[in-house]
Amino acid sequence: MAFQDEITQVLIHELIHAYDDCVAKNLDWKNCAHHACSEIRANHLSGDCHYKRELLRGFMKIRGHEQDCVKRRALMSLKNNPYCSETAAKDAIEAVWDICYNDTRPFDRAP
Repeated sequence: MAFQDEITQVLIHELIHAYDDCVAKNLDWKNCAHHACSEIRANHLSGDCHYKRELLRGFMKIRGHEQDCVKRRALMSLKNNPYCSETAAKDAIEAVWDICYNDTRPFDRAP
């Protein structure tokens, strides 16, 4: 069952990226802000940063764990983008945070 949960979470994460790619006008994965926004949304909406997952990863923070996790995981992904330096990635995440974190489309709310 845990394995199925992992598969489901990964699929939701990747489907958020696919949704963004289809719906966002002129989405450019080379643009750090565009990539950051999709990563923020995918990490937030897929359950990647659920408290139980974070505990299993060894992150024990009680308050603010979900937002810290979303930022940490978005940064990990952006660091793999050859068009985004670590500084550019951090700046992009902060620049788009409020809008992208609060954008729950295609869901009514974050799970």
